[in-house]
Parts: sequence; structure tokens; C-alpha cells
Amino acid sequence: MIMRLLEHQSRRLLAEFGLHFTDSAVITSPDQAVEAAKRLGNDVMIKAQVPFGGRGKSGAVRSATSAADVAREAEQLLGVQLRGVTVTELSVEVKVDFQRELYLGVAWDTANKLPVALLGISGGVDVEQSAQPVVRRTFDPSIGLSEEVAGEITDEAGLGGETLAAVSTTLVQLAQAFIACDAVIAEINPLVELADGQLIGVDAHLEIDDDAVYRQQSRLRSLGKVVSTSTGRPPTPLELEAQRIDAMDHRGVAGRVVEFDGDLALLIGGGGASLTLFDAVLRHGGKPANYCEIGGNPTPEKVAALTELLLSKPGVTRLAVIMNVVNNTRADLIASGVVSGVQKSGRLPAEVIVLFRVPGSWEQEAAEIMAGAGVPVCGREVSLDECARLAVQGRSIDAS
Repeated sequence: MIMRLLEHQSRRLLAEFGLHFTDSAVITSPDQAVEAAKRLGNDVMIKAQVPFGGRGKSGAVRSATSAADVAREAEQLLGVQLRGVTVTELSVEVKVDFQRELYLGVAWDTANKLPVALLGISGGVDVEQSAQPVVRRTFDPSIGLSEEVAGEITDEAGLGGETLAAVSTTLVQLAQAFIACDAVIAEINPLVELADGQLIGVDAHLEIDDDAVYRQQSRLRSLGKVVSTSTGRPPTPLELEAQRIDAMDHRGVAGRVVEFDGDLALLIGGGGASLTLFDAVLRHGGKPANYCEIGGNPTPEKVAALTELLLSKPGVTRLAVIMNVVNNTRADLIASGVVSGVQKSGRLPAEVIVLFRVPGSWEQEAAEIMAGAGVPVCGREVSLDECARLAVQGRSIDAS
């Protein structure tokens, strides 16, 4: 999961690393747009602030040359629904004349498991379909992108002279921001070269790994509301606390939480089986309180802290622990952690845990722990779909 910043937030964060962008103002009303345009010189661009690309093609980027134009365009854009998101903010930006536009980016190369620096000499809309190739070069994140390597990238792209030096420096700064912000992608598109040789960004795009948000809190707090692309909203306090719990110990994954409004807490795992199970709960009429993925052999303490957190959500009355067959996770550690977490929440495991299904390593020991706590246990012979039905109904396999 990732957290994608709005354009104006991406600009502000990247500017901390020495990157420059066109003058702009964020507004929430037509009157504010008119005032901003007056300060900026009236010849402006007006952009909807939404957490995804493709705004130009959807008509969410407009040009205006007078106060009347600005007011009209702002009024038409505010309140519009774009891919299910209501536009509540606009960025009013100075329109600039330029002699060249470029594409700069840093992303993760999943094949090499390294960040890759990207430079294209044809930026703007549909850069992916450009006939001009994008130069790519991976680099070691522990060292960063050096000026020398950035210069080689820029030279390979066909740039020279003062432009080469300026673009190289900008690419290094973007790579620094990418690493420091725990980003999965950082882009400036387009980066334009003005007549005097100055380089300035017109648009920015930054996405941060959800699992690293806890490390970025000081930066993110200064940006106002940020949204996760997995939910389309800012992370809740419970989701952030789950990330903090996961970060306390490197062993296992036990903090990927998405919060909902239901009463059934779901501690689930097993790769794609997690989403399959979540869908099955919905199909059987359940109301999940969360989607909480777990795996990779987390410690009992980590599981207990997460369980206690899930049960702290107002309105949560039940907990289902359901996983696919696991070989890299000890079922007994999950069982002891869940029981401990329920007890720390001040509740009784037999009254809260509707069922436990974690087949795999140390399965028998886990069953004994749960039997001692009075919790129904399902083996691998009970399908995930059936477990979802039982969880929704709150009944054990024997009672069904």
C-alpha cells in the first residue's frame, strides 16, 4: 500500500531538498482563486488537487488569463467528482514560457530491488508514450545517486553544457528526496528549462510507502491532509498505531491495517488469501472493523499489541483469526499472542474470539492453547469461505 501526496504537497516536500517549482497558491473557493491569480499575474493554470494522475485528460487542468476566467474555471472544478474523489482544493500556478521540457523520476526497480533514476528529454502529458527513450540507471540507496552518475545519465540523454550540469544536480536532489522520504516514486513532470537556463518544476508526484509513514510523521504533519491510495483518505490514528507496533520489531509483519466501520475485527493472512477472505466476509453479510494482515512469524508480543489495538476500537465485539496454510509462521506464537492481547484488553478470549484457523507449523500446539482458552478451532479441512461464514455468524464449527 502507498500514500500518494497531492501535487501541492509533493511540491512542498521536494522543495525542502532544493528543488524549485513555479509559484503557486492552494485555494478552496472561486474568490480565493481570483485573489491568488492577482498576486501571481492573472495568466495562470488552475489544477484540481486529487491523489492520482491523468488530470489533464479529464479536464481537471485549466488555463485562465483574466479574473473572470479564473473565477469561472475554479467554480466549475470545485465539487467535481474525479474517479470517486470530490475536488475540494485547487492549485493556482503561474504559467511560464519555456524552451524545453524534461521528465525526471526516481522509482523502485522491483526486479533489481534497487531505486532507479529516470530521465527523459520529452516531458509532459503521455511521457510514457513518447518516442524519445527514457534513460534509466539503478543506484545503491545506502550511497545515493552521485553527481558523476547523474552526469552520465544526463549525457546519455543527449544534454550538454550548462543544461547537463543543472539537470544532473536536480536529479541528485530528487534522488535524495526519494530516499529520505521513504518514497516508492518521485517525479517532476515536466521540469522545464526557461530562456535564461533556469530549471523549474511545473508538476510533482510523490508516493510514500505506507509501512514507512511512522518515520515520516514530522514531514507529513506540515502538509495537512494526506491520503492513502488504498483507502482514498488520510490514515486513521489506529492505522498509524498499527504501523508503529509493526516497526517496534523487525520480525514478521503485524501492522498492515485498514480500518472500517464494522464490529468484526479480522486478523488474517496468507498472501492473496487475505483479500479472498475479506471478500468472503462481506459476501456473507459481515461488517469488518478492519483488514489486518499478519504473517512472517511475528513475535507473540507484537501479535498481542496488535490484538489489543484492534479490540480498542469502539464498537468491535468480535475477533476472527483466520490464515491460509502457513509454513513460515508458527501457529502457536500467533495463538499465544492473540490470547494475551485479548486478556490485556480486559476481555475473555472465549467471549471475543469467534474462531481460530491457522493451519501449518506448530498447529497442534496452537490448537491446545486455544482449547485452553475456550476458543473454537478450525483445521485446514474447513475452507476459508466456511470460516468467513462462521465468523460472520459468530458460531463454532460444532454449533453450525
